[in-house]
Amino acid sequence: MKAGWRAMEATDLDRVMAIAEIVHPDYPEDRAVFAERLALYPEGCAMAETEGAGSDRTCIGYIVMHPGRLGVPPPLDSPLGALPESPDCLYLHDVALLPAARGLGLGVAALERMDALAARRGFRWLALTSTPGARAFWGAQGFLPYDGGAGLAAKLASYGGGMAYMTKPVAG
Repeated sequence: MKAGWRAMEATDLDRVMAIAEIVHPDYPEDRAVFAERLALYPEGCAMAETEGAGSDRTCIGYIVMHPGRLGVPPPLDSPLGALPESPDCLYLHDVALLPAARGLGLGVAALERMDALAARRGFRWLALTSTPGARAFWGAQGFLPYDGGAGLAAKLASYGGGMAYMTKPVAG
């Protein structure tokens, strides 16, 4: 099976929610959070889908990213209100791939998409909050834990235990 990334549209939000329920049941977020991220930074939102014609295409994942500030991840399931002033990184809010999508190279392609977008927008850093199960993947991609002290630890607490805020220089 071949698959690729395309721009997310507002009509994709039901698919995003369905995928999120399967992939991230322990980290639920309201539809309004995804709708806001898409409205604020559409170029950072994409859908992974199988290749095919028309209705033969199936959505198998999504990615949501937006400008951010190093060491300042937004709390889980919270609106941003606006993009930050003077952002210094591209923040990966969420990436979710259905089990059928794994092994197709979409995770690496998502990272390449993120890196290219960050380079075009002049960001020097990529940042994300990793779940415990994904930390090895992100580490293999060059992300390292970021020491943000007690303030960062308090923000990560909204996500649950074992979370890690990680950063990587933009390669672009």
